[in-house]
Amino acid sequence: MGLVRNPNMRSGDMLEGMLSDYVGGKAKARAPKNASSRLVTALTCLQFAFAVYATFLLYYMSPAVDLRTKPDFAWATRIARNMKQFIIPPHVLGRYQEAASFIRAEIPPITPSTICETEKLDFMQKKSNDVQMIKLKRELYDEILDFQSKTIGTETLAQLMAMKSKWDIRGPNKPKVTVLLNHFKRKTLCAQLDSLLHQTLPFHHVWVISFGSPNEQSLKRIVETYNDSRISFISSSYDFKYYGRFQMALQTEADLVYILDDDMIPGKKMLQILSHVAGTEKYKNSVLGSIGRILPFRQKDFTFPSYRKFRSKEAGLYLPDPAYDIAVDKIVQVDFLSSSWFLSSELVKSLFIETPFTFMTGEDLHLSYQLQKYRNAGSFVLPVDPTDKETWGDSEHRLAYVSETTVIFKDIVQVRDDQWWRALSAGYVTQWAAMYPQKIDALLYAHSLDEVKALAPLLEKFRSTVGKKAYIVVPGGSFCPCEDAATALNWPKLVCRERRFKIFDLQIGALSGTSNSEVPVVQAVYSSMKGLIKIHNPSVVITVTDIDPNVKKALKMATETNLNGTALVLLPRPSVSKVLWMADLRSTALPNWNRMRVSVNIITQNRASSLTRLLKSLSDAYYIGDEIPISFNMDSKVDEATIKLVESFEWPHGPKTLRRRIIQGGLIRAVSESWYPTSDDDYGLLLEDDIEVSPYYYLWIKYALLAYHYDPQISLPELSSISLYTPRIVEVVKERPKWNPTDFFKRIHPNTPYLHQLPCSWGAVFFPKHWREFYVYMNMRFTEDAKSNPVQIPKSRTNGWQASWKKFLIDMMYLRGYVSLYPNFPNQASFSTNHMEPGAHISAKDNVVRHDKADFEVPLLKEDFRSLLPNGKMPPASKLPSLNLFNQPVSLKGLKAAGAKLGQDVLRCNNATEIVTVNHITGLPQQCSKFQ
Repeated sequence: MGLVRNPNMRSGDMLEGMLSDYVGGKAKARAPKNASSRLVTALTCLQFAFAVYATFLLYYMSPAVDLRTKPDFAWATRIARNMKQFIIPPHVLGRYQEAASFIRAEIPPITPSTICETEKLDFMQKKSNDVQMIKLKRELYDEILDFQSKTIGTETLAQLMAMKSKWDIRGPNKPKVTVLLNHFKRKTLCAQLDSLLHQTLPFHHVWVISFGSPNEQSLKRIVETYNDSRISFISSSYDFKYYGRFQMALQTEADLVYILDDDMIPGKKMLQILSHVAGTEKYKNSVLGSIGRILPFRQKDFTFPSYRKFRSKEAGLYLPDPAYDIAVDKIVQVDFLSSSWFLSSELVKSLFIETPFTFMTGEDLHLSYQLQKYRNAGSFVLPVDPTDKETWGDSEHRLAYVSETTVIFKDIVQVRDDQWWRALSAGYVTQWAAMYPQKIDALLYAHSLDEVKALAPLLEKFRSTVGKKAYIVVPGGSFCPCEDAATALNWPKLVCRERRFKIFDLQIGALSGTSNSEVPVVQAVYSSMKGLIKIHNPSVVITVTDIDPNVKKALKMATETNLNGTALVLLPRPSVSKVLWMADLRSTALPNWNRMRVSVNIITQNRASSLTRLLKSLSDAYYIGDEIPISFNMDSKVDEATIKLVESFEWPHGPKTLRRRIIQGGLIRAVSESWYPTSDDDYGLLLEDDIEVSPYYYLWIKYALLAYHYDPQISLPELSSISLYTPRIVEVVKERPKWNPTDFFKRIHPNTPYLHQLPCSWGAVFFPKHWREFYVYMNMRFTEDAKSNPVQIPKSRTNGWQASWKKFLIDMMYLRGYVSLYPNFPNQASFSTNHMEPGAHISAKDNVVRHDKADFEVPLLKEDFRSLLPNGKMPPASKLPSLNLFNQPVSLKGLKAAGAKLGQDVLRCNNATEIVTVNHITGLPQQCSKFQ
């Protein structure tokens, strides 16, 4: 500090006195001229020297200069001492030094103690006497702590401090911590600075921030009186609100930042505790604090209350809460922190990834939401030692009741309620969501209003089906506003504001803005959908096939993150109304939507016109976005017209494969070798070229597979194939009597699907495990002479069939109790029909059987079959009737018993209660096993 002068003494009077004493005369006496000149010269030199000295001194005292490299100024001091006796005699200087000392004694220096103010706390800590509420709050806290103890583990303060940390407060790896103190009106700055100056881990910098504060000048004076180069004052007349301090935190070069509200007086061990925990492997990617909040839980009416709802357990928790005697003795994960935040400087950036809902409030929730969404970071309230107040981050909680702003005003509460609900709707996994994971059937995602309209029928079907849950997600903003989507769905716009799960608005515009890049949209869709999928565990996420490709990638990535299994279903818009039966499938079957791979395998040779008809019917069918490979299997004598047809045929649904034999193999080889499964999810549809299919044939296959084969709750190992065709005669009986399943099953339901021991050769999908088994069986039993075949089924005309692959499949199914699923609709309308055109069988010279085309050709289903099924859906597997080879009702166990009784399988089983079981990977028979 410079010399402190008496304010009543003018500078001219002082100089005049000094000069008078120097020449030894009174003020009015005149000294010789040469003496005056020397005096002026000496004073000028002294002033110049002092100016140079002061300039260097101020520079090296700058905070930008490392104190350890400051030069020694002893030389300047020595020069000053030697020069002063030539300029001002000692007896003159002494008189004025005495005067200056007197002045300093009269005006003491300004210190923090002289200007600091404190808040008047003339009230006790608020305590609730509501016994019921204390009980409810305590119960909820115990439930949360118990859940977290079992899932992520919780530690006491002592246990946390015993964990290994990357930061060593006494060693070379000491963290740099910048503390930001945000002040507006409260009189707590001195208390905060005093606590920080006595921390067991010294801070790197303290930035006192004053944005739009009416107390700016007094705050500035307080900072100046501390006279510490590590403490800086930053102010602005503009009020940057609650986000300004975090914007300032982006500028720090420190390792960690500690942001404090002006009602937080940390204990002297807080920087040490916080730094240690932040350096542990478990909590390094976290934001730590001393006060937090658990957001509301869902109520019995499936709505969420306000976080300020009175006398409600579901309103959540404030932790710690002295009013209800809830202290934090173990670290607890919360939905957001309040009043203080300790985190790495790198994590601060996350706050500004998305534009906040509002800058007026809610920075605390927004920080935790963004950290979880984009950094997978949690928010934790640290425990305290109740016997050591220096471990408390909030040593005087009563300050929170002085000038509080964000929790008492109705409009602020409403804003904050809207904010946390929007976060939850955009995938924020709150503690409620973690503790009570939901299970729904479907999330439908629509990126535009047209897509909302396209998906509307399926959404309505899910929501109107008893026991089903489905919600729709829209991006919001300029892409698809929630209110517009609600209108398109004939829902009131209120659904966009009520706190009930129905429609989720991702508010993607808040992130992408007017950006021309796809990155922000992909990032927002992915991160939000990942959260929503984690919360709701949908069996499927459904969208349209032609959705924006980048959004499609984001949805694919999001569904792949769900360890519980969620399938992304991409539906062509015209197919949406054709798959309403999705809502009738169990939620356990839906995740397998994309597992099966059905290939179309066509056997053809020289019927180009028939093949043309078949290919047209295949092209006109609905494939609901699935990939369907197609193969053409041609014998060596294939004609030119057929070759040209298959070469030119365009198949947009998957790869096309052509196979041609060198040596004529005949029908038995042409069919049986046309397909072999590549996996247990590979299914083969075998079609001869005189078959024609219904537009709905693939939907029947998909529906049946999901309902009876891919539902983990269904056990139907006997099912070996799915037929597209409904027979009109009993073909294995010599008389071949006519048969109408609609009449036969009218007591059950005239249109129930049924299980039949007879495989279908006029359009059927064969299962991979059973087809491998069939390959091995036919190889072991194939003979040129049908009569030498050891399997002779009683009263079956199939015993004399020759050159028939179907005969061997019938034998195997009879011996092992296998069945095929058949459709059953009025007038035998089917998903395939046989036009009975001349070929290897029909026109064979040795075929003495006359074929009436009317007995084999059936009408094709040209409309949605769902309404024809019992109760409009596939019946439970346990309700499917089963028939033996001769169209007689027999249970599945009875079918196995008949095969065991015949005892003519490749392995001889000694017991009539045993049948042959096989290795389903190789198809080789293994042993005889008892059947049930």
